[in-house]
Amino acid sequence: MKEHIVYLALGSNLGNRLANLKEAISALTPQMDVKAKSPVYETPPWGYEDQPKFLNQVIRGKTYLEPEPLLKHLKRLEIALGRKDSFPNGPRLIDIDILFFDELIFHSPALIIPHPRLHERAFVLLPLMDLDPELVHPANKKSVREMLASCSAEGIEKVA
Repeated sequence: MKEHIVYLALGSNLGNRLANLKEAISALTPQMDVKAKSPVYETPPWGYEDQPKFLNQVIRGKTYLEPEPLLKHLKRLEIALGRKDSFPNGPRLIDIDILFFDELIFHSPALIIPHPRLHERAFVLLPLMDLDPELVHPANKKSVREMLASCSAEGIEKVA
């Protein structure tokens, strides 16, 4: 059974945001073995701005799941942790997105890998920079460091 290297972005802006992130990370097992966690960042909302600030974190892990089964696992986990349906970029208890899956470029109706907007989101790139600044996006061929250099990180602060 092949193991895949996966980077996930986690975000929360409702309830006890830090506890939500920790609970989500511990719930990833046994399907995923978490190998590294970035620091947590507090970030202004993106897309829809009239909502509380987010806490964001990125993790690197190994999984035996293929992309779509991994997505199903993450969506089930979000619901189990209390996520309710909202609107795009709306407030949420927990959000887990697949950023990278090995060096895979993958498109299906349910899933796009690498995450289609990660290159423009400093709230994802900053924590990713802490884990792997030289990681290269398989489609645009830019490193995390290069992608972050063309984003505004205004209002984003590392949480102690």
